[in-house]
Amino acid sequence: MRTSDFDYKLPPELIAKRPLNERESSRMMLIDRETRRIKHLLFTDLTRFVREGDLFVFNDTRVVPARFFSNDQRTELLRVESADPLHWRCLVRPGKRMKIGRTVQVGECSGTVTGIDDLGYRLIEWDQPVDELAHGQLALPPYMEREEEKADEERYQTVYAREDGAVAAPTAGLHFTPGLIESLPHTFLTLHVGPGTFRPVKVDDPAEHKMHDEAYELSADAAARICDAQRVVSVGTTVTRVLEHLGKSAPLEAARGRTDIFIYPPYKFKVVDALLTNFHLPKSTLLMLVSALADRDLVMRAYEEAVQERYRFFSYGDCMLIV
Repeated sequence: MRTSDFDYKLPPELIAKRPLNERESSRMMLIDRETRRIKHLLFTDLTRFVREGDLFVFNDTRVVPARFFSNDQRTELLRVESADPLHWRCLVRPGKRMKIGRTVQVGECSGTVTGIDDLGYRLIEWDQPVDELAHGQLALPPYMEREEEKADEERYQTVYAREDGAVAAPTAGLHFTPGLIESLPHTFLTLHVGPGTFRPVKVDDPAEHKMHDEAYELSADAAARICDAQRVVSVGTTVTRVLEHLGKSAPLEAARGRTDIFIYPPYKFKVVDALLTNFHLPKSTLLMLVSALADRDLVMRAYEEAVQERYRFFSYGDCMLIV
């Protein structure tokens, strides 16, 4: 497998830059791995495919304002995580200006670069907590090519989000309404999605790609329910990564930690049986994960059909159910 094997041509106008009026009004492509058939449906058809013994697993992370600009607008900070309000781990732009010892001003706060880790993240120590409400913005994906709007505060957040910490939304969950979730057998885990979800694969051999690690947590109750399920339906690639990371050792148990698991073909899934996911960027780690579950040739054929049928792509776009 080569990174170029996961490339496809996407007309720019098919990138969904804003959400639909109603969460559940998206289209849904169905991929049947056994028959290798592709069907074009609506997201509201999802309940037709629920079986006895199914368990839907959702990621309840909550997106927080993580994008900040210096007072002089010359430096952009993307807070990846924070050990406490005064200590941040950030991506910065331009990086060459933010060497160890340099300071940056955000509002009344002064931050000093105290270190640079092996992934280029800056470790910043503040003299006082930064006011997120006054200075923070959602870190919308670059392909939206726009600034945050009022509607994004609600729509770039799942209706079940409750654990603060994500930079990006677990977008497969954006289609769900509270009523639909309650009608499904379900449980939750947490993976705080980081900026690595948008990081392109720049090497032709996927095995050489370095994944950013992300924090996760799975409760004892959720682990027990997943073990008892006849079919585990993962809502999104973030859920899939946590379950497969923990599935390396059986049985599944409560856990918290960090994962940098990278799933690409060939891969034998240990926990996840079905997947609901959005349409992903060309040559991305997320497209590789989907191809590991459904077969690369089948997935690339599905993407070709999605372009022909004018599906909406990426975070605010339509979805795909792989069974």
